Amino acid sequence: MTETIQKIVSAIRQSNTILITSHEGPDGDAIGSSLGLAAFLTAIGKRVTVHLADPVPELYRFLPGADAICSNIPDQDFELAFVLDVGEFRRAGKQFGSFTRISHTINLDHHLTCENFGAINLIDEKAAATAVLVWRIAKSYGFRADYDTATCLYVGVLTDTGSFRYSNSNREAFQVAGELVEQGGLNAWSIAEKLYESQPRKRLELLAQSLPTLEFVKDGRVASITVSLDMYSTTGASAELTDGFINYPRSVAGVEVAILFRQIDKARYKIGFRSKGLVNVATLAQAFGGGGHHNAAGGMVDGSLDEVKRIVYGAVEAVQW
Repeated sequence: MTETIQKIVSAIRQSNTILITSHEGPDGDAIGSSLGLAAFLTAIGKRVTVHLADPVPELYRFLPGADAICSNIPDQDFELAFVLDVGEFRRAGKQFGSFTRISHTINLDHHLTCENFGAINLIDEKAAATAVLVWRIAKSYGFRADYDTATCLYVGVLTDTGSFRYSNSNREAFQVAGELVEQGGLNAWSIAEKLYESQPRKRLELLAQSLPTLEFVKDGRVASITVSLDMYSTTGASAELTDGFINYPRSVAGVEVAILFRQIDKARYKIGFRSKGLVNVATLAQAFGGGGHHNAAGGMVDGSLDEVKRIVYGAVEAVQW
């Protein structure tokens, strides 16, 4: 792992134009690690472009550099590209997938099921977040975090650990967070307020419609909720506001696996899985063309809601607990 980081540091030193991207439907770690890496590289004099296939959710637009993220990759040569937190190369989006003006690609990830598609691959499923890997690289470079870098990477760690509530909240996660707060002069409460105490009203209205769909199977060990297209239409909410909804069924005593059925088309549902540790949901998600971590993963299933539930519940029932 140390040797790989040194190779990445060397690649950074030898490059001037750098492209950064992450997965479609970006979450806090995808955005935080991308912008944190960009802030670090900009601070050391590199010319950096951050590209995301999908817009930055409103929740994360307060992050330094968020307004500079581009939806279209500039038609230029890049000596180096970083692909962060994607799990699978295709999740970086079609535009990046077909972009050829890159000399070398570095893959940073902490997904258990991540592909080795980079010229250099730094993959560590024990890392609490991809933001942690970015910080390892910055530290190895000899960089001391400024405010922008620290804020973005801190948000990546904070959100991917569920505010240090999830099982991936290991010693390194706390250590990294502490170093970022200290070096960047962060106000932890101010960041928490922006993330958790400033939600739009329509998110709660969407949640109010979703919670009555709560149902239990497998003797109460599996719980699910559903978000439909009709709910979006009624509340005026968007899919990005469902972030965290799955934690409600997951929080019920006795539940080991939580599922979010999120409708994305007339006969297509995105399936989110969360586990309390007994079940490896990354394996479940792979059966549906997805992947992720032991305790957090997702996939896609086509069909009516009843058909999708039958398929997904059947897969969960088949798991040996």
